Amino acid sequence: MALNGGSSGRSKWKYHIFLSFRGEDTRLGFTDHLYTALQKRSIDTFRDNEELRTGEFISQQLLHAIEDSLCAVVVLSPNYANSGWCLDELKKIVETKGRFGMIVPVFYDVDPSDVRYQKGKFAEAFEKHEERYRAQKDKVQQWRDALTFVANLSGCTSQDR
Repeated sequence: MALNGGSSGRSKWKYHIFLSFRGEDTRLGFTDHLYTALQKRSIDTFRDNEELRTGEFISQQLLHAIEDSLCAVVVLSPNYANSGWCLDELKKIVETKGRFGMIVPVFYDVDPSDVRYQKGKFAEAFEKHEERYRAQKDKVQQWRDALTFVANLSGCTSQDR
């Protein structure tokens, strides 16, 4: 898979990888180590930082970063589905990258079937989302569909170490 777009030698993509993760679960551990390893290998990686959050809705900067990335690595952790922000990111990732198969799921301390079928902590998170977004059932269903789509992709689990 070529990273360059055309004969000019300029990259078509601003980032090689968009890294999606739940900060409270993995920011200071796994995701930090992954990001550092990618940077050391000169793999341009977009990683959200706390300053980007100005409100409850996903920022335009994040949406553009997803679109401007060749692929996405999604670190699915126990509290990932608690965040509407993460689920909006995931929905956008599936919309823009899903048809090309450029999404790599990492199941970090979660069973892929819990993600796929929204069981365990994922079921608990969706019970809260369904209550909170009663008037937006389509939104919650789109989040469910995005999780199911990503969980059906070939990826890695933290037990693969």
